[in-house]
Amino acid sequence: MTSWWQALPGSAKFRLYSRITLQMGLVVTVLAMAATAGTVWSAAGLLVAGLAAIAAVELQPEFALSPPKQPWRWVFLCASVILAVVWGASAVAIRLATSEPVVDSARLTGIYVAVLAMFSVVPFARRRWWTVFGLSVATGLAFGTSPPAGALTALVTFLVGGFVVGTTLLTMWGLRVVAELDRAKAVEADLQVAEERLRFARDLHDIVGRGFSAIAVKSELAAALSRSGEAERAAAEMDEVKTLAVESMGQMRTLVRGYRGIDLRTEVAGARSLLSAVGCGLVVEGDPAAVPARFHEVAAWVVREGTTNIVEHSAATSATLAFGASGMSLRNDRPHGPPGERSGLRGLAERLAPVGATLGARGTDAEFVLEILWENA
Repeated sequence: MTSWWQALPGSAKFRLYSRITLQMGLVVTVLAMAATAGTVWSAAGLLVAGLAAIAAVELQPEFALSPPKQPWRWVFLCASVILAVVWGASAVAIRLATSEPVVDSARLTGIYVAVLAMFSVVPFARRRWWTVFGLSVATGLAFGTSPPAGALTALVTFLVGGFVVGTTLLTMWGLRVVAELDRAKAVEADLQVAEERLRFARDLHDIVGRGFSAIAVKSELAAALSRSGEAERAAAEMDEVKTLAVESMGQMRTLVRGYRGIDLRTEVAGARSLLSAVGCGLVVEGDPAAVPARFHEVAAWVVREGTTNIVEHSAATSATLAFGASGMSLRNDRPHGPPGERSGLRGLAERLAPVGATLGARGTDAEFVLEILWENA
């Protein structure tokens, strides 16, 4: 029993608690009414009406731990009919009875049944408040001994019924809020999974893109050197290709383990080597140490992705990497058109947003500039 309870989600526990509380309150109310009915037939009528009321509440989807796919509407209809029959029989008994105790018992039974109906049937009706008003007036007319007594009966029935209906509606509202919170938690969990997948895809793109770009360039260079008869230089380039492949595999393993360590100075040195291999000279202005510590990692990713963009999207012969306390920039000549929608740039923007930095990219036929600002550091 303990394991079963602990396995239930919070919303199911609250729903079960609300259901038991409401049903126990209804059972106690029915037993108290039957005990004060006055006659045996009144007590029997109240017990029958009470069972109908309990059944009407029991099968409401709001209170079920596992709501049925097809609600048993016929049970609710039968319960409503039973309550109406007992209420009507009590009204008829008042008109036909000659004994004062019987009349009093029938009057009390009718009022009790009206309250039970407001407890179990009326809260789930469409025009519930009009139903409360109409049932209260009908109860006053049917069971009042005189116009003032009828008005008082209607008023008391309306107040008690309004309180009961309001309590039930508040309980249902609380159940809906808990259910919405559960759904919100599920959606949040799904979003976190999706965000992590996007992060992993972005990191994988950056690592694989950089590594494959370098491997492709150096392999092409090695092939050209081999065709020109420079076997030693070609062999050296292929050794570097092997080293790059091994490094990329190591970075991918690190990424899979959930770590994203990256060093800014190492990326600057790697950018210089890669750009040199494609015939592009890199000039570094400023000191990477000038970058605030909290931006070191994103700055390293900027250098990596910016270098990859230069190799893939330009025929650059010169590039300039500038560092400062408020930002950094990477510019190159001879781009292949405007920047457009590049997944690498979108990935950089996603990296920069959480740390409060902004990404700017602009290009002309002669120059492409990637600029990152963290002026509020």
